[in-house]
Amino acid sequence: MLIYSPTSMTCYFKNSRMKELFSDIDIEVTKENRAKVDEVIHDMLSVDYPNCAAAWKMVRKKLEVDSQGFKERLKTSLNNSF
Repeated sequence: MLIYSPTSMTCYFKNSRMKELFSDIDIEVTKENRAKVDEVIHDMLSVDYPNCAAAWKMVRKKLEVDSQGFKERLKTSLNNSF
């Protein structure tokens, strides 16, 4: 049986590009909402939860291909989930 700690689900949250992304879309990630934000990102990217490495890879790819569109979709998804 695998047990995931809160830090194992959010390994990419400390990355400066993720901090910048959340700042750009006016989302504050806190201890209280971090797991939910992570779930929304995984769901939005169709990545199995809590596969942190795959999610981070997809986030980087989406930012390279369509940064503004991805930011808008992420902001909408996060705002709808809270």
